[in-house]
Amino acid sequence: MTLDNFRPHVAGIINPVARTCIKIGLTPNACTILAFIAAVAAGAAFFESWILLGVILVFLNAFFDAIDGSIAREMNIASLRGDFLDHVLDRYADIFIICGIFAGSLAPWPVGVFALTGVLMSSYLGTQAQAVGAKRFYGGVLGRADRLVLLIGGGIIAFLLPSGIFGMSILGWILVVFGILGHFTAAQRFLHVWKELER
Repeated sequence: MTLDNFRPHVAGIINPVARTCIKIGLTPNACTILAFIAAVAAGAAFFESWILLGVILVFLNAFFDAIDGSIAREMNIASLRGDFLDHVLDRYADIFIICGIFAGSLAPWPVGVFALTGVLMSSYLGTQAQAVGAKRFYGGVLGRADRLVLLIGGGIIAFLLPSGIFGMSILGWILVVFGILGHFTAAQRFLHVWKELER
């Protein structure tokens, strides 16, 4: 079970925050775009090895990404266009953050490519299920919320332990986890959808 499955259980926290955001004039699409901007900036920070700044920006990405849908529901303006924009910018956000880590000095590029393909394939299979007539499926061991929590936690450890482990930054090892669990999650989602399409 991924952290994404716990969203209904934290509605009591998120919904009041969403209502506050509405009062200050934030719209769902504005939050989606702010989340994307934070991700781009996080990637740039990681590229420069400004790890603490990168962690703060990943947290902002996670916050705005979590709140945009809640604002849409509170305003009763949830739409397919908003959902589409959210998913497109989420994938670009993943790309910028992961590329920022391995394009700089925090991880070797093969590790980064391994992580990026795992993340993109697991995300792709989550939405492709709907495209082929099955329900959208986000099950598996590693969802986007899990990745963001790992990035924040791993980034804090990397900041406190800059020497890393076995010659690679903690964030590099987080990318190894993304690669392994990302591809495993993709396989889980593929098998689930494959079975669904047999029915």
